[in-house]
Amino acid sequence: MASNISAADAIFRPASRIASVGVSKILAIGARASAMKKEGHPVIVLGAGEPDFDTPDHIKAAAKEAIDRGDTKYTALDGTPELKQAVKGKFARENGIDYALDEITIATGAKQILFNAFMATLDQGDEVIIPTPYWTSHSDIVEICGGVSKLIPCSADAGFRLTAAQLETAITPKTRWVLLNSPSNPSGAAYSRDDYLPLIEVLERHPHVWLMVDDMYEHIVYDDFAFVTPVAIAPHLKDRTLTVNGVSKAYAMTGWRIGYAGGPKELIKAMAVIQSQATSCPSSVSQAASVAALNGPQDFLKERQQSFKERRDFVVEALNSIPGIECRTPEGAFYTFAGCAGMLGKTTPAGRRIETDVDFTDYLLETAHVAVVPGSAFGLSPYFRISYATSKQDLAEAMERIKKACSQLS
Repeated sequence: MASNISAADAIFRPASRIASVGVSKILAIGARASAMKKEGHPVIVLGAGEPDFDTPDHIKAAAKEAIDRGDTKYTALDGTPELKQAVKGKFARENGIDYALDEITIATGAKQILFNAFMATLDQGDEVIIPTPYWTSHSDIVEICGGVSKLIPCSADAGFRLTAAQLETAITPKTRWVLLNSPSNPSGAAYSRDDYLPLIEVLERHPHVWLMVDDMYEHIVYDDFAFVTPVAIAPHLKDRTLTVNGVSKAYAMTGWRIGYAGGPKELIKAMAVIQSQATSCPSSVSQAASVAALNGPQDFLKERQQSFKERRDFVVEALNSIPGIECRTPEGAFYTFAGCAGMLGKTTPAGRRIETDVDFTDYLLETAHVAVVPGSAFGLSPYFRISYATSKQDLAEAMERIKKACSQLS
């Protein structure tokens, strides 16, 4: 029997839900830098979003002990009771907020927390307000889940923070969530209590809008900045807020893949439904390590924070010494987000005109062999992001190369 299916019908056709989603620009730049390294170029990569410290020994020891005990089986779907209890204790001790165990969820990284929440709550066309510059996955996950990312540009003059007026204007009947990240990837900007209060007043007027806060960089803040999470300020918003965090950044556990969140019981239950059909439980060994991270010694956090601060200060000063570059001093995280408007319109020694921040970062990679990420990847141009979670030696060399490359533009 002859088939009516043509060869063209057999060609791979991606789902429409990923039509607007691509591989991370950060990963693409990293791959290009790796290829150049293999070719013998001395590339310094300042794009990695992970601490350069190792996971503390007591956390690694807890994982080894878990393996030796035979804790290598499936756990409860959305987290062991032990880890949920540790998260509950962390929220109470460090943030002054109280979540019951059935209001806490554990997943394979904070990225899965976001995915579970949006997949469980977004119908086609629902809007999520996201200030830019933003972490690229925030918007892409919304799009994959059928939502619409409503991107609100936040300038350096506003501290890269969303204002109450912007939020009020952005809200529509279709708005489902507002997603805030403090301290922020990529800008390092953070919301203080006074920054949050006007936004909370807006949300009080719009009860259909829920708040999601990504607090992943909570422990990496500087200059006596007082970190606060919204539910601590406005307990009455607890029933429509998801507080997201994880062990990746503070404890240098990026590869362990554990994120957690506290939120309304019914939301947590719905998120568990999604997780049950995606990955089931997170790694049992990683969960045991995370219990040790949250319950164990915390003194090393201040030491690492100080190291990051020294690197931040060095990079900010070095960038601001380059004519045409302006760099705001970030409150937290381990990134700078510098403006490069002063470089646009200039010409490279090879005769190429710099028209965009992508052109500028391409030039730095090709000429200075320094890999940084253009602001356009984070929804705001013309800027570029540097991760200073690398050695001081590499940072010093990279700044010299960038300075030299910029001086060669005419």
